[in-house]
Amino acid sequence: MKIHTTPLFLQRQRTTLMSVGVFSLITVLGAMAPAQAYAQEASADTAREALGKKEGDADSATLLKETLSSTNKQYSLLREGKHALTYDLTYSYIGQQLIDATFADSKLTSFAIQNTRGHTITNTFSADYGLKDNLTVNLTVPVVSKYSQSNTSDDVLHGVGDMSVGARFQPFPLNRAWPSITVSATARLPTGRSPFQVIEGQGLSTGSGYASGTFGVNLSKVIDPVAIFGSVSATFALPAKNLDQKSNGNTLYEVTPGQTFGFGVGFAYAMSYNITTTLSFQESISGGTRLNYIDATGKALENKTASQTSAMMNLGLGVRTSPLTTMNFAVGIGLTPDSPDFTFGMNMPLNF
Repeated sequence: MKIHTTPLFLQRQRTTLMSVGVFSLITVLGAMAPAQAYAQEASADTAREALGKKEGDADSATLLKETLSSTNKQYSLLREGKHALTYDLTYSYIGQQLIDATFADSKLTSFAIQNTRGHTITNTFSADYGLKDNLTVNLTVPVVSKYSQSNTSDDVLHGVGDMSVGARFQPFPLNRAWPSITVSATARLPTGRSPFQVIEGQGLSTGSGYASGTFGVNLSKVIDPVAIFGSVSATFALPAKNLDQKSNGNTLYEVTPGQTFGFGVGFAYAMSYNITTTLSFQESISGGTRLNYIDATGKALENKTASQTSAMMNLGLGVRTSPLTTMNFAVGIGLTPDSPDFTFGMNMPLNF
């Protein structure tokens, strides 16, 4: 359960957070200025970016497939002209306890506590194609289902999320003496329902509302029966412009998300030829988001949210059911208040 001191009307827009975090201290806030209100809303959007799996992060499911299906290939990517279809199922949960406190003349005039619960199921379909033995392109289409429940409302939403296109490149052939290096680049498109187009208290969102690009470098080294891997990534987001979201008498017209830096380390252990386990740590640090809005008096104002940090400990299991098929399961445990409390995921190929 996460404990926040956020006004209730803001929580109804925090529908894109994915799962529960750990306990945090309760602090009763005074009446929030309009700038603070919009800062809190963008902070939720920054958290969403931090909680999502970064396109450049080390992918333990991919590593498991490569480890369990290793052959005498020069590269670990798809061979030229080959294709692969993959299905990912991810479930995440977040529970929050919100405290809405209002002060007037240094006196507490209203006080309310609201419990909220959010469930998110993401079905992701990915298509990979080998342009060359060391270059693979990718298209990802997520289908998102959300259910959010509070003391005052229940919301359900099904829809397409943010699609992405990307490429992975291995500059050097596989060499037992050196780590394998993979460079990745991914562009995420705002095809999902934007949180900046959702009317307060009237629905959920399935996307981030802005386009972004992620660049990453993954390294892995096999030391039988262990494979060690690590990654670094950077995400750069484009501003969301021409907005017209009204809240509490203010109109938000532009949002510039902060940039995100991520890194991860871990290892995979081959318990047998068909079973592999993984343990990994992943952290993402997101800069503050800048908001431009017009207040109730018609004055244009600008504000910036605080940075956020998400950290996850991931436990995985890979089972090779055939020479070309590997099933992967993973459980993630949140380590910071900006992280999910837990996530569960399954990854499987569609071309058996």
